[in-house]
Amino acid sequence: MLRQRVITAAWLAPLMLVGLFGLTGGGFALFTGGVVLLAAWEWTNLAGVVVASRRLALVAALALVMGALWLTGVALAVWPLWLAVAGWALNGYWVLRYPARREQWESTPMRLAMGLWVLLPAWVGFNVLRDTGGVWLFYVLLLVWGADIGAYFSGRAWGRRKLAPAVSPGKSWEGVLGGVAVTLVLALLFAIWQGLGVAGGLGLVVVTAVVTLVSVLGDLLESMLKRFRGIKDSSNLLPGHGGVLDRIDSLTAAVPLFALLSLLLL
Repeated sequence: MLRQRVITAAWLAPLMLVGLFGLTGGGFALFTGGVVLLAAWEWTNLAGVVVASRRLALVAALALVMGALWLTGVALAVWPLWLAVAGWALNGYWVLRYPARREQWESTPMRLAMGLWVLLPAWVGFNVLRDTGGVWLFYVLLLVWGADIGAYFSGRAWGRRKLAPAVSPGKSWEGVLGGVAVTLVLALLFAIWQGLGVAGGLGLVVVTAVVTLVSVLGDLLESMLKRFRGIKDSSNLLPGHGGVLDRIDSLTAAVPLFALLSLLLL
């Protein structure tokens, strides 16, 4: 398993770096759109659609929507990011209330709708951040990775109080705080590097803390859906790593929110 993970990472990491920072405009939108469509294929399974032809039709429909958004300029608009705020507020309620409120979202149409407000604003957020030059895109990627690393090590060392035991028994509040601590240090270093000043630095710290907490929700939402479906990974598209959603679940929450807050506050 470790060997397969290393092999997959060896080709996946350079591909992602070239796609995210070597492309701009339509090329970037196509690349990130491809990633989102792979995640959408996995989401159809999480939603309970098991017939391959139906799953392909749903993914194709999403591709058409994304193409229309790009052609009309909506892929760089702000309002889809507000859709993410509303959607993730609802997602958070369901995660915190699981399994008590699962009847509100367990139908296949509702889970498909959930995927729409998770994946589509994430794609828009990627485009918005890349359109600003890529600095903030680089930052939000570091933020999510730093939060994951900090949560992992602090959770292993001090984790006692469970965060959402019905959804993901391994996650703890101590892990969350460790992730926030790492990202706040990152925010301070980045503010100094970018010369944001005191006001800009404080703004970045606040935005970072909020986005870090929301990124945890992205991980928990996918865990909830996988638990409901009784599966371990979203797919086996990435041997040794599970599926695309398993790798970008935190980003689906963090990217649209950070894109919105960066436009408003930074």
